[in-house]
Amino acid sequence: MARAPRPQGGPTVRTRILAVLLALTALALALAGATAYLLTYDHVDDRIDADLSESAQELQTLGASGVDPVTGDPFSSAEEVVIAAIQLDVPARHEGVLGLRTGKRPLVSQQAVEVHLQDDPELVAAVTPLLTSQTAVLRTIGTSTTDYRVLVAPVAPVTASGDPAALVLAYDRNAEHAETQAVFRGYLLVALAALVVTGVVGWLLAGRLLRPIRVLARTAQQIGESDLSARIPESGNDDLTHLTRAFNGMLDRLEGSFESQRRLLDDVGHELRTPLTIVRGHLELMDTADPADAAETRVLALDELDRMHRLVDDLVTLATVGQPDFVRPAPVELGRLTDDVLDKARTLGERTWLVDSRTDARTMADAQRLTQAWLQLAANAVKFSAPGSVVAIGSRTTPDGARVRLWVRDEGVGIGPDDLERIFDRFARGEHDGERREGSGLGLAIVAAIAEGHGGEVTVESAPGRGSTFAVVVPVLPVPDAGPDPAPGRAVPPVGRTAPTARSAPTPELPPRTAPDREGPAT
Repeated sequence: MARAPRPQGGPTVRTRILAVLLALTALALALAGATAYLLTYDHVDDRIDADLSESAQELQTLGASGVDPVTGDPFSSAEEVVIAAIQLDVPARHEGVLGLRTGKRPLVSQQAVEVHLQDDPELVAAVTPLLTSQTAVLRTIGTSTTDYRVLVAPVAPVTASGDPAALVLAYDRNAEHAETQAVFRGYLLVALAALVVTGVVGWLLAGRLLRPIRVLARTAQQIGESDLSARIPESGNDDLTHLTRAFNGMLDRLEGSFESQRRLLDDVGHELRTPLTIVRGHLELMDTADPADAAETRVLALDELDRMHRLVDDLVTLATVGQPDFVRPAPVELGRLTDDVLDKARTLGERTWLVDSRTDARTMADAQRLTQAWLQLAANAVKFSAPGSVVAIGSRTTPDGARVRLWVRDEGVGIGPDDLERIFDRFARGEHDGERREGSGLGLAIVAAIAEGHGGEVTVESAPGRGSTFAVVVPVLPVPDAGPDPAPGRAVPPVGRTAPTARSAPTPELPPRTAPDREGPAT
């Protein structure tokens, strides 16, 4: 028994699942890390600004008191206020302090200060012009040494002749954020470790989850044309279990299809063998000397041969389904096609022929095949309806203009629910009043094949005693050349009378009993 070839090249499903899992995990970790980093970065800046603002408030309070808290003496100049503030200030980590005064070197703290602002001439030069500012200034200043978050808090002269001074506090922002960056470098290492663990666990988990698929593949390889009995055990109620059930259902359908093929061969043999046996038996029993018996046998033989011919034609038609030339699209005017089909259908039986609706749309289709399907439906309507009853045809595009519906409705015996599911099968024949209906059972199968050849479908609405509505629904394809009418042989030429006369058929108003279904049932 031949085995299905193993796929070569390209990543396996297991690899693709793992790749997607790792990509999503990495994306989630990256987004979480980036969000946390930005929030922490902003928090550090907010903390620096809050600390500097608090120092500015303390300086303002100190200046407003007018007394040096260390010596208890009143301040005699703005410079003394700044000196007292420097002495009282305890610089934080990565913070420096400086005092500015007019025409003199900056004042520096005698405490252990980590950041020596006076050693950065670019910073001193940047903050000196702010000595005469009227309010405290908080800004970021970048130098070749680092980036500072700087507060310049000026102190007004104590006397009218005194000089202004200012307290300068600054944080080394790069040093402050370096700690945050160190933390997130550690986070990066943890995230990489998490990805590795996720990859290992994901690989094992994917293998476990995909085990039923491997079983499915082995089962598919074991299936042969003579044995379709293999099935996959079902367990659980997850998606893979649903896949297993679907696969087992497919095997059931395949087994049924092979059985249908065997029945098809048996039915074809029976359908052809029966008329041959009848003809042979009558020819053997015919009295050649009796002209009446010979004439009667001739009529019977010709009738059986005609039935065999129709059966063979139907089988040949079905045998061409799926071939490239089964449907030969060409520009078709659906309104004219509706008129032509009505002209031809009138000869099928004494019925009240109506046109429910008529579309003027154009599409690319095989007019001969559509006519064949339409007339087959009309012939069925005549076969299963009473003389004089209404048989109506119609054509209409869907509201979105994407499809067209070609239908035949009748007021005949209708179809039972049990027969609706199998009437399109080959050699399927419905029953009425317990009697099997006549015919080869191939007509509706041909209609379905023609609809599928156009990329469409056949629908049916029916109930016993209320008639039936069969519809061929096909897509409306753009016509490349909207010029003259298609040549004869593509779109079926009118027969009997012209299309304008056909359009004058009785009004499409339908009897109240059938109007909701017949005037364009939903497809």
